[in-house]
Amino acid sequence: MYDPPELRPLVDAWWGGLARAFRQAGIDDVPDRLDRNIAFDALWGASDLLFAQACGYPMLGKWAGRLEYVATPRYAAPGCDGVRYCSWIVVAADSPAQCIEDLRGARCSINGRVSHSGYNALRALVAPLACNGHFFGSVTVSGSHFDSLLQIQRGEADTAAIDCVSHALFARCRPDVVASSRIIGRTVNAPGLPYVTRCPAESDLIRRMRAALDSAFTDPGLAPIRDALLIAGLEVIHVDAYHCMVDMEKDALSRGYFELD
Repeated sequence: MYDPPELRPLVDAWWGGLARAFRQAGIDDVPDRLDRNIAFDALWGASDLLFAQACGYPMLGKWAGRLEYVATPRYAAPGCDGVRYCSWIVVAADSPAQCIEDLRGARCSINGRVSHSGYNALRALVAPLACNGHFFGSVTVSGSHFDSLLQIQRGEADTAAIDCVSHALFARCRPDVVASSRIIGRTVNAPGLPYVTRCPAESDLIRRMRAALDSAFTDPGLAPIRDALLIAGLEVIHVDAYHCMVDMEKDALSRGYFELD
C-alpha cells in the first residue's frame, strides 16, 4: 500500500526478505515478485491470495468475509502511535485556512471512497460540523493520496486528508509536492493498514506467516530497508480493534452525513 514509484526498489527488496522468511517457515507457492498489475477488487477477493496489505475500512466493510487478518505493522512516521495512525488535514501552503472549521465550502480531494485515511476518517471528522448533510463545496476523487496533493499544488483542490505514513514517505521522495502544502489538523488515530491473506485461511498458514513476519521484522540484514520504508515493528492485535472505523461511519450516518460532501 505504501509503494510510490521512487521507493519500489526498496519495496521489492522488502518483499524479497519477506518471501525468503515465508519459504523458511514452510509456506508453499511464494512468488518471487510482487504483482502490481492486479486491481484491489481482484486482489483482495482472489481465492489464491497469499499475502497483501489492505485498508482496515474495507476489510470490515466492502470486503468483509473475503480477507483474513494476519498482523499489523508499526510505522515510525509523525502521527503514528504504536500500530495506530492518523491522517493529516492539508491545505495549500498559502491557504488562509487555520483549522477544520475554515474549510466549510472548500474543494476537497479524496483518494477513494473505500479508503479510511482519505475518506472515512475525514467524513467522521467533519460530520459534527456538517449542515443538512453538507460541509464541503465539492468533493473530487483523485485516485491516490499523492494525486490529491498534486491537485492542491495545482490549485484544483483546497484540502485533503493524507495518510500520515504516506505523507512522511512523500516528504522523503517528493519533497517539493509536500512543501507546497501545510497541515492544519488531523483525524483521530485508528489501527494501521493490516497484512492479510485469503479467507478462509488455514490456521497453520496464519501461524507460519506470523512466525515468518517476526523473523523478517527482526532480521538485522533487513534493518536498512525497514528504516528506509519507516517500518518500525509488528503486532498481532484483535481484529475487533478495526471496528472503530465502522463506528466512525455509523456516527456520521447518524448525523445525516451519508457521503463526504
